[in-house]
Amino acid sequence: MAYYRSVGSVPHKRHTQHRTPEGGLYAEELMGEEGFSADSSLLYHAGIPSAIIDATLWELPDQTLTENRPLIPRHLRLHTLTSDDWKAVDVVTGRRLVLGNADVRISYVAAGEASPLYRNAIGNECVYIESGTATVETVFGTLQAAQGDYVMLPRATTHRWLPVGDEPLRAYVIEANSHIAPPKRYLSRYGQLLEHAPYCERDLHGPTEPLVVEGNDVEVLVKHRGSRGVTGTRYVCPTHPFDVVGWDGCLYPYTFNVADFEPITGRVHQPPPVHQVFEGHNFVICNFVPRKVDYHPLAVPVPYYHANVDSDEVMFYCGGDYEARKGSGIAQGSISLHPGGHSHGPQPGAVERSLGIEFFDELAVMVDTFRPLELGEGGLAAEDPAYAWTWAGRGPAS
Repeated sequence: MAYYRSVGSVPHKRHTQHRTPEGGLYAEELMGEEGFSADSSLLYHAGIPSAIIDATLWELPDQTLTENRPLIPRHLRLHTLTSDDWKAVDVVTGRRLVLGNADVRISYVAAGEASPLYRNAIGNECVYIESGTATVETVFGTLQAAQGDYVMLPRATTHRWLPVGDEPLRAYVIEANSHIAPPKRYLSRYGQLLEHAPYCERDLHGPTEPLVVEGNDVEVLVKHRGSRGVTGTRYVCPTHPFDVVGWDGCLYPYTFNVADFEPITGRVHQPPPVHQVFEGHNFVICNFVPRKVDYHPLAVPVPYYHANVDSDEVMFYCGGDYEARKGSGIAQGSISLHPGGHSHGPQPGAVERSLGIEFFDELAVMVDTFRPLELGEGGLAAEDPAYAWTWAGRGPAS
């Protein structure tokens, strides 16, 4: 995080006694990144945060990945993954793996059930709320999440999801094998968001008060590294993890709404990095929001054809009308995967239709990776097999 916050009851000086009203000591826990050398927070627990009384295997949802062979662009219709019994699905155990590699995994879920307590010990999770609302309870306190929110959950943050309302909570989950943060070019050398950044600290909303929950023999699901990749463990803790009376520091969960992202525009078409919102190791996250488009008298507002020789491009279409993809079958809830080694761009006719347009009413979340992406079981289940041939108007069976 870019700035310090203090919530609840903390002692005057760190690493000193902090006593309960009854005279006992709270347990101080440092949660920090990069081995005491990066952002951290100090949390003050009523119980002992290390205590567990049982540990068993937790079988994760299917993590199988299949190579993108032959190398073709893909269209994945994520709304087809919605279960008829979505009210019994939760955001943690119900997510379907769509795409992934060694650096990042992208999943999708439509949920209505409260999730178990959960902790991702592999990397940060950045969850985009396509629709619906939820309360996210965390060891730091409570977040309110609604349509258009990014929910940023630091690695190893114990939390759970509580969907609210009569509609499914549709969540697009970006799980890193690293930390996720604002791009370095947006930050001062001390971590403040700079004037040229498309958002600032006022747009980031963290917990405002402690969430103190009592309980005994509480289960927590932990996703973590194993010798064969990603694996899971089910802990039983003697006291509830949400027993924190206060915390302070620069590491904590927060929300950021895409409507607070101020787009950067120009006289001619701007490259995707101007849309960047976050970055992780070997990948970036961008968002394309409603905006005034290129205003040179001869401007072509839709993207030029481009070959991402160093990256795979994943676009999640989550609102508005995406001009460059008209005629492709792509709609709300679609993903396009344009892999490195394949040149891609507007659908036939899109360039001509865009001439003279002054405003794009579109909303999309893009992930660019610098290692090839493979297809998860959810991606294979949601694929539109006709998409690769839409630029030519005919495929191998023609």
